[in-house]
Amino acid sequence: MNRFKRMLGIAAMLVTALVWVQPASAQQDNLVDQIKKRGKLQVGFSSFVPWAMRDKQGQWVGFEVDVATKLAKDLGVQLELMPTAWDGIIPSLISSKFDVIIGGMSVTPARLEQIDFTEAYSTSGQGVAASKKLAAKLKWPEEYNNSNVTFTCRRGATPCKLIEEKWPKANLRQFDDDAIAFQEVINGNAHATISSEPKPTFFALKNPDTLFKPTQEKLAGSYEGFGVRKGNKAALATFNEWIAKNKDFLAARHKYWFGSQEWTALVPS
Repeated sequence: MNRFKRMLGIAAMLVTALVWVQPASAQQDNLVDQIKKRGKLQVGFSSFVPWAMRDKQGQWVGFEVDVATKLAKDLGVQLELMPTAWDGIIPSLISSKFDVIIGGMSVTPARLEQIDFTEAYSTSGQGVAASKKLAAKLKWPEEYNNSNVTFTCRRGATPCKLIEEKWPKANLRQFDDDAIAFQEVINGNAHATISSEPKPTFFALKNPDTLFKPTQEKLAGSYEGFGVRKGNKAALATFNEWIAKNKDFLAARHKYWFGSQEWTALVPS
């Protein structure tokens, strides 16, 4: 009899444990329902051209803004854009400061250890812009791997790791803002900077007296996905379905923002 009571007690404990565990899992998997109940999609992103930037009226515009705006509209909710420093954007997502990262974030093994990603909604690659004053006579890429050469990059972004891997002898200076990394090269304080295209191309076109592109090849191809907290399988499925249904829209907006400079009249010089 005592043995039977003990077995009943263990069974009761297991049932209680399941009752406690299941709601937590369901809550994680219910992100889209939470968004719809709130009536607002909260999107984390960081400012860099032409993914997201301020227009002349101070409003956010760019490829990511277009993507987030249509996603929110199709979900039937309002959009709340939440600009966040790039090096803190993943920790902010994990701590639930917003629902999803839509910010040109390339999918990497290291990032996959921290968060989940959707299927690709855009593809890109890294490009280089170099100083005519300091680097015009350097042979690309071998002569850039020198202790006398200085690269710049945006802190926490993919190019920083790429520079460390391909040009380990060079000096590396990291900045919180991509624009500052480029400005250091424009000012002749660094030899070259690496960033996601089309930014290197755009900067070289706008600063022909100070910048040039030592190569037209993309240094590393990558694809971008929406970043989502781990455990949100239903949300990933919903976002992936949306991406699949909107390939034409995504391609058209990508071509506008990355394949032309028509939009430059919208933003300050």
